[in-house]
Order: sequence, then structure tokens, then C-alpha cells
Amino acid sequence: MLTIYGAYRSRATRTYWLAYELGIEFRSVPVLQARRMENPLAPDAPLNTASPAFVAINPMGQIPCIEDDGQVVIESMAINLHLAKKHGGPLAPTNLTEDTAMTMWSFFAATSIETTALRISAVINAGKTETEDGKAEIAVASRLLQRPFSVLDQHLAKTGFMVGERFTVADLNVAEVIRYAQGATALMDAYPTLKSWLAKVQARPAFVKMWATREAEAT
Repeated sequence: MLTIYGAYRSRATRTYWLAYELGIEFRSVPVLQARRMENPLAPDAPLNTASPAFVAINPMGQIPCIEDDGQVVIESMAINLHLAKKHGGPLAPTNLTEDTAMTMWSFFAATSIETTALRISAVINAGKTETEDGKAEIAVASRLLQRPFSVLDQHLAKTGFMVGERFTVADLNVAEVIRYAQGATALMDAYPTLKSWLAKVQARPAFVKMWATREAEAT
């Protein structure tokens, strides 16, 4: 059975979402981020990313992490690509061309968008969107995201989805990265095709189920 180590309020959302899309049975092992705890190494501390028991599984001490039939896989994009290809169906690549494209777009999101988009998310989560510093940070991040967002907007205008003119693991991976910048409304409004695509994929039942579980998770 698949075991997912993580918390819904983390990058593990993308793996939980995919598991729901694939309809596969899995065991969820809650692992909290050490940064959320005063003393993550305390004897009574819940399992977290600094816990020796978890570091023994993933030496990088990051979530998500999975154990799938004895194989440990770290890095969320690699995890999702692995699961999609293993279980097949419309979310998986049908040939090498699609496989390459799904990998390319997933890495594009991770390397060209995620770090900058997280700057926007951090401002929003800290409740600083109306402060001068918060506005300045969002403005800088939004400017840095113009090129990759333009690339995605133009690509989606041609195909409707990231790969193969259907919803695939590539859409899921990219959407979960774009979500970090979703609260920057002016930025999203500048790319209507990207904004519409994001709303469409987030309306999928598997995303709605994942998000409801996330919202119910303790902060």
C-alpha cells in the first residue's frame, strides 16, 4: 500500500490530490513541519520533519515523502510523476513525447515559478497584504512572475491543458504551484486564460475533497 508522509498544509497537498484523482488506497502518516513547533525534538513532540524517525525515512527532512511498495520517493514532483505513470489512465503519459512534456512543465513550475510565488503566499498568510512592505513584496514577486505566467497563458490558450488536451498530472503539478500566487488578484487578472484554467482544475472533485481535508486540518 502507498504511504504518504506529510501534512495537508504543505506541498503534500499535491500528492494527496493526485491520490484522490487516481482513486488509489493510501495510508496517511501526519508529519508536521518542524518550523511550526517550539521544540521539535522534545520527547513528547509529534512526528515532524526534524524527528529522527522521519529523517531515517527522508534524510532531507522534507514533506511530502512516500513509501510505495518498499520504494521511498522524495521530492513532490517526482512523487507525482511516479504515481501517475505507475497507475496509468488519462492522467499519465501515453508515450515518450507526453512523458517528456509532463516532466518539463512540472519542472518549469518548480524552478521558474514556485520560489517567487511562495513570496506572495507568505505575505498573504502573514496578513500583511495591506502593509507597505507587503504591497511592495507582492509587486516585486508579480513582476518576476510575468514572463513564466505569460508562457503558461499562451500555451494554455492553444491547448486548454498542459499536455495532450486533457487533464493530466502536469496540470495538477503546475496548478499547485500557481496556487501560491493565486491571491495576487491583479497578477492573475492579467492572465485570463491561466486564471480560467486554474479555476477549472480546482473545481475537480478530487481537489475539492483534498482542500476540504486541508481546511479541517489543525493549523
